Amino acid sequence: MSPTLRTPLMFALVAVLIVGTGIVQSWNSALLILNMGLVSAVMSLGVNLQWGFAGLFNVGVMGFVALGGLSVVLVSMPPVGDAWAAGGARILAGLAIGAGALVAAVLAWRRVARRWRGWAVAALLIAGFAIYRAVLGPAVDAVESVNAASTGYLGGLGLPVLFAWPVGGALAAGAAWIIGKTALGLRSDYLAIATLGIAEIVIAVLKNEDWLARGVKNVIGLPRPVPYEVDLQRDPGFVERAAGFGLDPTTASTLYVKAGYGLLFAAVLVIVLVLAQLALNSPWGRMMRAIRDNETAARAMGKDVTRRHLQVFVLGSAICGVAGAMMTTLDGQLTPSSYQPLRYTFLIWVMVIVGGSGNNYGAVLGGFLIWFLWVQVEPMGQALMGLVTSGLADGPLKSHLLGSVQHMRLLTMGLVLLLVLRFSPRGLLPER
Repeated sequence: MSPTLRTPLMFALVAVLIVGTGIVQSWNSALLILNMGLVSAVMSLGVNLQWGFAGLFNVGVMGFVALGGLSVVLVSMPPVGDAWAAGGARILAGLAIGAGALVAAVLAWRRVARRWRGWAVAALLIAGFAIYRAVLGPAVDAVESVNAASTGYLGGLGLPVLFAWPVGGALAAGAAWIIGKTALGLRSDYLAIATLGIAEIVIAVLKNEDWLARGVKNVIGLPRPVPYEVDLQRDPGFVERAAGFGLDPTTASTLYVKAGYGLLFAAVLVIVLVLAQLALNSPWGRMMRAIRDNETAARAMGKDVTRRHLQVFVLGSAICGVAGAMMTTLDGQLTPSSYQPLRYTFLIWVMVIVGGSGNNYGAVLGGFLIWFLWVQVEPMGQALMGLVTSGLADGPLKSHLLGSVQHMRLLTMGLVLLLVLRFSPRGLLPER
């Protein structure tokens, strides 16, 4: 089948699956799958930019997604005045001292004579850490003790939540720049280890620093860019319009809210996809693919490979940060314990590989298709296993088979990945 025909057919198949979900199950379920598919497609585009364009093996996607989620709290939640009065200024001072100590250590390493370089850096780091802890520790205790049951953190800036999406991209890009400056000179396997470790560090900070985002106590009630269902149900005009479509106010309000999220997410996906396509077909994109295919030849032609790798690594991570902010906005809460490598790294990689590494449309297709399977395989497996065991008597075997349904997701993801790698190694929509 020609690529020109395969692409629309594949997307038509995904559309049929989502519409079929609405007809067979409910339109609320279909819109939820659509919204998370849009977010997953944005994440896949970010990873495809790094792997498909440049061959960078980033297994720390979870950390950049989590930073995007953190941005929603820092930007949109109102500031906690009592917490700021108790120790907000001292926390900022402590963070500034820590950053200053790191900068001073870097400058000392560059400028102090080699004989004394190690001693100077060690002295600066030890002294800086001591002062940093002396200032930050008491301030953190003071902030976290302020109404710890409901707040216990500094809060945010109280801005509209949509501002958090580009801020999430900026946070992820900043973290990626720091990682890239230290790790992009390593071989691909060491880069993977470094990104995985730093992602776990990000999650550990989110879980343990309550003053930042309440840690494992979670931040709930995040502002929304769309109306609340309750407000819509109290609007006589909305109720009248819903009745005109034959819908009750409760169902109509949930559909309206999910459709609003879908339009916002679709706009972001279209913007990112257009920019990614322009980058792919530009001289910069051709240069990145040349570096990916043969670094030695690219270096021989005078290309700064490390610098270009840093560029694409930062860009891809920024896209993942935007997607993380979108997902947290959709959830309405920040739950650090929910960030698991299986969901936010492995599954995104499956989307890119199955869709087609190096093809932006393939990454989008993989985001929709794999997310649909991730959501629907368990209920379909439950129905299938119920049918298979319908003739069995109640007992240990039947209970075991019915209890194994929860593992259908992992089995299906592995099976899909194996089948695609066997029969279409370059993905469903291969790179041209």
